[in-house]
Amino acid sequence: QVQLVESGGGSVQSGGSLRLSCAASGFSYSSYCMGWFRQAPGKEREGVASIVTDGVTKYADSVKGRFTISRDNAKNTLYLQMNSLKPEDTAMYYCAAQYGGSRVCGSLYSPHMRYWGQGTQVTVSS
Repeated sequence: QVQLVESGGGSVQSGGSLRLSCAASGFSYSSYCMGWFRQAPGKEREGVASIVTDGVTKYADSVKGRFTISRDNAKNTLYLQMNSLKPEDTAMYYCAAQYGGSRVCGSLYSPHMRYWGQGTQVTVSS
């Protein structure tokens, strides 16, 4: 049973920080590319950050310099450190996984991801 369970969301003021976690189980986590995606009300789901099996990362322009994606393969856990949060970061945040042998690893395009978590809400107030 594949599971991706996000946690760490909440409400924070503009300029604040949050760290999201995604606990993975039911698949060979270290062999998968991982990503964080978000969806705000009335908006399409967008890629935020990705990390492939060798640790190479990619970020959406909107979060570069503010967010950091990382993974702890020993703990089967994905993280997203979010600093200098802005109201426009308000969204439901999802972690997602794709097999590391896929040519789409590292992509920030939602349909390229195979497994998805249930999401955790992040709300940033001004």
